[in-house]
Amino acid sequence: MAALPATPPPAPVPEPAPLSQVARIVDVFIAPSKTFTDLRRSANWWAPFLLIAVVSLAFVYAVDKKVTFYKVAENQIQVSPKAAQRIDQMPADQRNQAISQQGKITRYFSYGSPVLALIWYLIIAGVLLLTFKFGAGADLTFKFTLAVVVYAALPLAVRSILATVTLWAGVAPDSFTFQNPLGSNPGFYLSPTDSPFLYNIASGLDVFMIWTLVLTAVGLSCVSKLKRSTALFGVFGWYVLMILVGAGIGALFS
Repeated sequence: MAALPATPPPAPVPEPAPLSQVARIVDVFIAPSKTFTDLRRSANWWAPFLLIAVVSLAFVYAVDKKVTFYKVAENQIQVSPKAAQRIDQMPADQRNQAISQQGKITRYFSYGSPVLALIWYLIIAGVLLLTFKFGAGADLTFKFTLAVVVYAALPLAVRSILATVTLWAGVAPDSFTFQNPLGSNPGFYLSPTDSPFLYNIASGLDVFMIWTLVLTAVGLSCVSKLKRSTALFGVFGWYVLMILVGAGIGALFS
C-alpha cells in the first residue's frame, strides 16, 4: 500500500509591517488596535507626547492672549461662592492684587503643563500597572503601560485644538475656565454655582475623556492580552472613583 504524502507544514503568518511614529498617531484615531499592537515591538512614546505638548502650549498661549490669566483667575473665583464672597469683601486694591497673584500662579503652571502632564502620565501608568498586574495577573510592564497612556491621551489634544480655535474665533472670555474650555460635556451648559457636585460630575462625562478611557482599555488589552472587558472595568472604575472624589472635594470647598 502506497504511503500517503506528508502534509506540508502551514505557511508562517507574516509579521505585520512595523508602523512609523506618524502612522501610529494616525491609527490611534482610525485603527487603534494596530497602534497598540505595534507597541509590543517598540514602546516609544515621545512622538505623541511632543505633539500633545505643542498643542497644549498653543492652547495656553491662546488663553494668555485672548482671555488673559487675570480673567481666568477671576472666572475661577466666581464659580466658587465661598471664594467669591471672600474676595468681594476685600478693598478694591487688595482684590485686584489677589486676583493678579492667582493669575500669575495659574500662568506659570499653565505654561508648565507639558511637565505636569508627563508627571500625571507616570502616576496613571503606575496605578494601572499595579491594578492589572497584581489585580488581574496581566503580563504588563511599566514602559508598555506608559506608552499606552500617552497614546490614548491624543483625543484630549484634539479637544485642546478645538478649544484653541474657539478662542481665536472670539469666544466670550467671561465664561472661560480651564476645567471646561469646550462644550464637549454636559457640565459646560450648567452653572457651577447652582450645584458644584452635579457640575463636576457632568463635566466628567466629556466625550474626549471617554474616548481616551476607551483607548486606554483597548491599548492595555493589546499589549498584555488582558480581556477587553476587564480592562474597561478597571480603567472606568478608577475614573469614576476619581470623579466622585473630585466632585465631593469641589462641593466641600465651593
